[in-house]
Amino acid sequence: MERMDSSDDEIENLSDDSGDEMEIDNNALLRQHYILGPEIGKGAFSVVREATHRESGEKVAIKSINTKFIKNKLLLREIEIMKKVGDHPNILKLYEVYETTRHLHLVLELVKGGELFDKIVQRGEYSEQDASKIVRQIVSAVGHLHASGIAHRDLKPQNLLCSGQDGDDIRVADFGLSKIFDGGEYLETCCGSPEYVAPEVLECKPYDKACDLWSVGVITYVLLTGCFPFWHQHLNILYEKIRNVEYGWPENLDISESAKDLVSHLIEKNPEKRYTYEQCLAHPWVNGTGVSMVKKIKPFVQNK
Repeated sequence: MERMDSSDDEIENLSDDSGDEMEIDNNALLRQHYILGPEIGKGAFSVVREATHRESGEKVAIKSINTKFIKNKLLLREIEIMKKVGDHPNILKLYEVYETTRHLHLVLELVKGGELFDKIVQRGEYSEQDASKIVRQIVSAVGHLHASGIAHRDLKPQNLLCSGQDGDDIRVADFGLSKIFDGGEYLETCCGSPEYVAPEVLECKPYDKACDLWSVGVITYVLLTGCFPFWHQHLNILYEKIRNVEYGWPENLDISESAKDLVSHLIEKNPEKRYTYEQCLAHPWVNGTGVSMVKKIKPFVQNK
C-alpha cells in the first residue's frame, strides 16, 4: 500500500548512520519525571520507548525525534496538530513535549493493543454491533478533528489503534498528512493511501474535510466484508474505479440494509452530498438503534 504525497510535502531521506545519535540524550527534566523503559518502536528519524511517570506510575510512550529532522515541515505540522487536537477519548493523546539540543521528546498515550484489524482477526468472528461501535468511535474522533479545524487526510486501518482491556477502544493516530484548515478554505495537496482516498483528491480538485468521511465509508465497508470496495493491482485502474464509484457487495455475505445505507452515503462521489460526521452519528446503524444484533462477520479473509 502506498502513500501519495505532493512533492512539496515529501520527506527527505531520513536514514541515520550515526549509531547512538538516536539514543535519548541526558535530559534531566525528562528523567526527573519519567523512568525510561524498553524500546518499543523505531523509525528512520525517531525512536519510541515505554516509560513510567515517577509519581503517578502511569505508563506512557516517549517518541524521541532527532532535532536535525525537526526542520521537516511534516514533522512540525504533526506536532502542531497534536497540540491543537486536545483531549478526546478516541484520539491518541499528546501529554507533554520536552526539547533538548539533540532531541524533541513527545510524551504520548501508550496504546499496546496494536492495529485495529489485527485485533479483530485475533477474535475470529464479530457482529455488526461490534462493527457499529468501532465506526461510532472513528466518526466521533473525526467530528472532533473537524470541529477543531483539522482534516486527517489519511484515515485507514493502520492508523486506528486499539486500547482497553478487550482492545475495543479505538484511537486515531498518525497525523503526518493532517492539515489545519480555516472554515471555508479548500485543500489541494494530493495525499492519502490509494484504497481509501476520495475521488476529488484523486482528481486534484480543491477539496475539504469531507475527504475523511469517504475514508470512513471505505473502512466501514472493509469492516463489514473483509475486502476493499475498490481494488485492482494496477493503480490507474484502481483510481478509475474510485472516480466512477464502481463497487458492489459480496453476494455470499448477509450485510444489513442499514449498514449498506450508511456506506452508500459515505462512499458518495459528490462531497456536498456525502454524509457529514453529524449525519453519521445520527444514522441508526452508527448510533446502535438500527444494528443487527445477530449478524456475524468473519473478518478479513478475502482479497479481491
